[in-house]
Amino acid sequence: MHKTVCLALTGASGMIYGFRLLGCLLESGCHVRLVYSEVASAVARQEMGIALPARPEDAREIFRHHFPAHRGKLDIYGNDDWNAPMASGSNPPGAMVVCPCTMGTLASIAHGLAGNLIERAADVALKERRTLILAPRETPLSAIHLENMLCLARSGAIILPLAPGFYHRPESVSGLVDFIVARILDQLQPGLAHSLVKRWGETPG
Repeated sequence: MHKTVCLALTGASGMIYGFRLLGCLLESGCHVRLVYSEVASAVARQEMGIALPARPEDAREIFRHHFPAHRGKLDIYGNDDWNAPMASGSNPPGAMVVCPCTMGTLASIAHGLAGNLIERAADVALKERRTLILAPRETPLSAIHLENMLCLARSGAIILPLAPGFYHRPESVSGLVDFIVARILDQLQPGLAHSLVKRWGETPG
């Protein structure tokens, strides 16, 4: 059975990472449960020229256009849909990724607020001991940000900042994006096979 992954898009800069990750998950044959915040819609429009509708049924056509052929399955839920499967510990996904992750979302997850589906799904992932990956994009970081990240790391979450490396000698923005997406795929235990970037030791000298 293919891995089920909940992917959440929130309103931090870096929407390109989330879309690229979604494409890779679907190409790998994953069942993806997608949810995005209202602010994520605004960021997607500003950074990528993509308008994400408020209603999930309207959003399906948008994602069908951007990912016309894939081996996986995509279900889309509204951020206020408390009947979504990932809202309950009786039906958690195999893993959850919040990419990009705002510091507000990160703080809410750290303190168990669960005020919307994204926060509740992350809360479920933590309590059910499922892989939870948070990919924040913020700089500089305040002491509050760092303390919230430490709290989550101690609770079992994986903090994976959107900070690409350069040892693979990227020649384009897509090369920088793929570096991060590759790291996320590696963390989805037992990991999803990919060839997005050469690994350390495989890079030409």
